[in-house]
Amino acid sequence: VQLVESKGGLVQAGGSLRLSCAASGDTFRINAMGWYRQAPGKQRELVATITRVGSTTNYADSVKGRFTISRDNVKNTMYLQMNSLKPEDTAVYYCNGKELFRQYWGQGTQVTVSS
Repeated sequence: VQLVESKGGLVQAGGSLRLSCAASGDTFRINAMGWYRQAPGKQRELVATITRVGSTTNYADSVKGRFTISRDNVKNTMYLQMNSLKPEDTAVYYCNGKELFRQYWGQGTQVTVSS
């Protein structure tokens, strides 16, 4: 399985950005996907997850109401719509795919929010 994130970018506070993650390979075992982020000097943290069946979503409290995770199972692509961005959202964002006993990571993409 390969996960490839779209390019992030630099955005002003209050702005919006959409990330995508394209999955390829033997993706049929993946039962959930998600976005994580890691800011400098901090641990990687969960941003949002979505299940393959039913598209049940889960969000970190810090992004609830601002970020929306979605997926297109036909295109094997997951999205993260980020609105009302804050400087504290600055981080490297990683795409994640989980099977029952294994998980996969994308290479990460930088999102920088200027104040």
